Amino acid sequence: MTGILPEDCPIGFGGGAIGSLFQRVDNETARAAIDTALGLGIRYFDTAPHYGRGLSERRIGDGLRTRQDVVLSTKVGRLLRPDRSIVDDSERDGFLSPMPFRAEFDYTHDGVMQSFEASLQRLGLARIDILLVHDIGRMIHGAAHDHYWRQLTEGGGFRALVRLREEGAIAAFGLGVNEIEVCIDALEAAPVDLLLLAGRYTLLEQDPLDRLFPLCAASGTKVIVGGPYNSGILVTGTSATNVRYNYGPAPAEVRDRVSRMEGIARSHDVPLPAAALQFVLAHPVVASVIPGMASAEQVHQTMAWFRRSIPGGFWSEMRAEGLIRADAPVPSEESVNA
Repeated sequence: MTGILPEDCPIGFGGGAIGSLFQRVDNETARAAIDTALGLGIRYFDTAPHYGRGLSERRIGDGLRTRQDVVLSTKVGRLLRPDRSIVDDSERDGFLSPMPFRAEFDYTHDGVMQSFEASLQRLGLARIDILLVHDIGRMIHGAAHDHYWRQLTEGGGFRALVRLREEGAIAAFGLGVNEIEVCIDALEAAPVDLLLLAGRYTLLEQDPLDRLFPLCAASGTKVIVGGPYNSGILVTGTSATNVRYNYGPAPAEVRDRVSRMEGIARSHDVPLPAAALQFVLAHPVVASVIPGMASAEQVHQTMAWFRRSIPGGFWSEMRAEGLIRADAPVPSEESVNA
């Protein structure tokens, strides 16, 4: 079931930003972002219990409640437990949210089923189209990864997802992660439909071309690209005060690489974030890209970047300078959305 994602608009709405990721976003601003996205033809929305500890799910559910023409994904793997010690919106796990919950990892059969039911309640919706196993892997769990992987495989987490799909409660399932190896493991362990891979296939990183994308092509598994700007550096550039890469301060070698890209982009009159969006969509296994958008203005800007014409000379120079791999597909000028 890989045809579930809208084909007429491969730009999706990443729901992390309206969970107040790195900056506070009020209800009115979040709702305006969702309404603007719908008005501009975006029909795929992704969220997770982790995003603002339920805040993103509440807001997206409110924005989509009467819509039957959208595809919605959320995630499993964290259960939200009440926490009376949370009484303000101080930063926690990157989110400035007042939602009084703490997350508890649980990838077991019962944990997946509880997470699904809880998300329906927070969303206030009767359906979820896609469930993604969130943040499984060594990047998040370190030495505890094997324990959580056994919960997913031997403990019935994958079995719960297959059951929900077979019963028609969801249309598809997969992973929502930031690392490649666990995606490869999942393709071998379960009949996943989709992989949401954040930050690992971008203008800055193309390692999935080695093993993961060929496996996806062979199995017919589609990829959703999250984090196309590598946590912001491909939008802010290198001159911003706080330059972020992979959820933290950008190291010097990354800043230097982006600076070189900026020079090429200026010489071709190309906004670098436009190139970042269009680059990932050029690969045939990529079905959608879901940048985070926290306001109506950001939605408008995203769609403008998506439709921006990029000359072939830009891509040629990026390749010649070794800034993107020679085997990475690039957009053709004819493929640009008018």
